[in-house]
Amino acid sequence: MKILIADDHAVVRMGIVSLLREEIMGLQWRECGSSEEALNLAMEEKFDLVIADVTMPGRSGLDLLRDLRSCRPNLPVLVVSALAEKEYAVRAFKLGAAGFISKESATEVLISAVRRVLAGGRYVSPALAEDLAGQLGGPAIDAPQAALSNRELEVLKLVAAGHSLKSIASKLALSEKTIATYRARISSKLGLATNVDLTRFALKQGLID
Repeated sequence: MKILIADDHAVVRMGIVSLLREEIMGLQWRECGSSEEALNLAMEEKFDLVIADVTMPGRSGLDLLRDLRSCRPNLPVLVVSALAEKEYAVRAFKLGAAGFISKESATEVLISAVRRVLAGGRYVSPALAEDLAGQLGGPAIDAPQAALSNRELEVLKLVAAGHSLKSIASKLALSEKTIATYRARISSKLGLATNVDLTRFALKQGLID
């Protein structure tokens, strides 16, 4: 069994490997810190599963998921996120994810999710199952933030959490000018001008705690 773990935090990758080695005999794995590197590895080697974080520098984990569905349609992807679970879970499953879990989940949840996906199934937490059943059956996500791209949603969450444009640029490995452009697009799409308005919106929509 060979797994590719894509996360920009080395300690997270080490933790996942440590847990899975105890549960999967003969486990082989590769690690990487970006979506670009993960896609290259997936094109060069054969994997049974990809575990991808949503937030990585450059292209996001959802971008990676979309790319893998195009070039490796039979390769299951388990998406993990430290961000608002419901919003990203809906997007991930619409893009073809085999499973989605929060980074705040217990270790048993990760193990269960990996086992289920490797067995050919899909994994979603009980807390999300009912919401997803309704939303995935419809033509679109019935929420204002559905108009935002995955990257715009990511920037919105960081702005609402109080991060400066410079801080967001550093976190996402993008230029401050690019982040400012995303910020302007978000304001235009949502009709919200100030950071205070964006924060209130994010809180109301359950995008941040």
